[in-house]
Amino acid sequence: MNTTTMLQLLGSGMVKTVSIFLLTLLFSLPLGLVFSFGRMSGRGPVRGIAKFYISVMRGTPLMLQMIVVYFAPYYVFGMRIPPGYRFVAVILSFVLNYAAYFAEIYRSGIESMPKGQYEAAEVLGYSKAQTFVKIILPQVIKRILPPVTNEMITLVKDTSLAFVLTEVEMFTAAKQIAAKETSILPLMAAGLFYYIFNLLVAFIMEYVEKRLNYYR
Repeated sequence: MNTTTMLQLLGSGMVKTVSIFLLTLLFSLPLGLVFSFGRMSGRGPVRGIAKFYISVMRGTPLMLQMIVVYFAPYYVFGMRIPPGYRFVAVILSFVLNYAAYFAEIYRSGIESMPKGQYEAAEVLGYSKAQTFVKIILPQVIKRILPPVTNEMITLVKDTSLAFVLTEVEMFTAAKQIAAKETSILPLMAAGLFYYIFNLLVAFIMEYVEKRLNYYR
């Protein structure tokens, strides 16, 4: 395998890894907020469903969830699985899994806010929605940035699990090249990519955190 072909395979895997990362964040962050509201709901059935969902997603391996999401349409509904569904199943699995973790992060941030702020906002004539969006949420975002950053770094590494559904992301591409060329260099290159990617994520999140620092 020549150098050009090798770089093309690694580049294609890198694009797939970045795509999984970005799409997972795009959908799991807002979905996590929805489930956090369900987890804190005053309605017992809603709270119970959200709590059960979070428990299952956090208590079972992501790899198993990917297999279930991919094969469920066939075994449960008898539907034929199209080839293009593999990537969709990967994204869906990651989104559902990480939404559960983000839900608990959101919940801890929201519940850490002093009740006095809600009472003060009510005195000032703010509705519950206005209170949350204008007063509570900005403070919650600042408080939860460190744990969210940790989850994002974990997500970068977890993208390698896409190989379970034969999606060729960065690590899988590196393994294939390493096996064919009997060389460890492609794996070293993949490791360097993940490290740089995580450095970039950490740098961006640290910058955002500093921008939200009210005491600078």
